[in-house]
Amino acid sequence: MLAVGAVVAGADQLSKSLVLATHAGTRPGSGGGWISIVLARNHGASTGIGADHPLIVTGIEIVAIGFVTALALGTRNRVVAISLALVLGGALGNLLDRFVRAPGLGRGAVVDWIHFGGRGGSLDVADVAIQLGAIVALAATFVGSRRPHPARAGRPAPNSGS
Repeated sequence: MLAVGAVVAGADQLSKSLVLATHAGTRPGSGGGWISIVLARNHGASTGIGADHPLIVTGIEIVAIGFVTALALGTRNRVVAISLALVLGGALGNLLDRFVRAPGLGRGAVVDWIHFGGRGGSLDVADVAIQLGAIVALAATFVGSRRPHPARAGRPAPNSGS
């Protein structure tokens, strides 16, 4: 799980550094097509929620990382664990932005660069990992809860009269 999270956070930071170095002058709305590379800086959470209160957003993100870490460490399902590691890696990638990007100290902006044309928004590698990881973790949890436990398979239920 640690390796998956580290790879996601590293890929996120590397992609942001490359985009910042090569597309520093682009502004939201200047990209063409359905998907384009356009820089956007987000001081808030998803879709800019809480942008006026970046320290609160950072605090909530730290609490969420702690919660997801506890879930990941407590699961026995390997798919759920790896999926939650994707979520953690993405959250850590975005949290790094809040501390290393200007103005820093928990108030920095997350660098989003994958822009969707039309009414879409912008995101980054971390956001993709968070969304994909959450969806797969939920699906794996749901599917896993519907399967009979291997130790109980083939045994009659208690008080079934057999």
